[in-house]
Amino acid sequence: MSDETPPDGLTLDAAGMAAVADVIDAWLERELVDNPVLAAVERDADPGSTERRWYVRVEGEEKDVSTIRLTLRQRMLHHETHVLPAPEENHAEFAEHLLRRNRDLVGAAFCVGEEDAVFLVGAIPATTVDDAELDRIVGTVWTAIERCFRPALRIGFASRFRG
Repeated sequence: MSDETPPDGLTLDAAGMAAVADVIDAWLERELVDNPVLAAVERDADPGSTERRWYVRVEGEEKDVSTIRLTLRQRMLHHETHVLPAPEENHAEFAEHLLRRNRDLVGAAFCVGEEDAVFLVGAIPATTVDDAELDRIVGTVWTAIERCFRPALRIGFASRFRG
């Protein structure tokens, strides 16, 4: 067994983390050129952290801009996107709308986060990160937000749309 391969095959060592980070960096660099949905990418350069983090800004039609936070840890690549603030009204119908949307999602789910805001979250094993998985994550997030954002706004903030 070498230092490059963790004993359980699921936990990345420093070299494994660096290799996966390189895959993510290369994919994001290519996508920024080829994919008009990606508007910008920033990488969190905290040298003291064991995590690696990227902020991927995507442009949409229903919601102008969303930011996907990718966080690479030893076992998992997590993704999280703020979708919209807590609803002001129609809470039960709002929650039902998002729960029904969860049924069609693969590798992601709507949830309640800080300040009761709605987030879209998910994770994959770090050992499975490749171009196809990164494409699936970004595509899933983009599609889910495009499909649910406007209806969720109209439910949770209905009085703002009456006129």
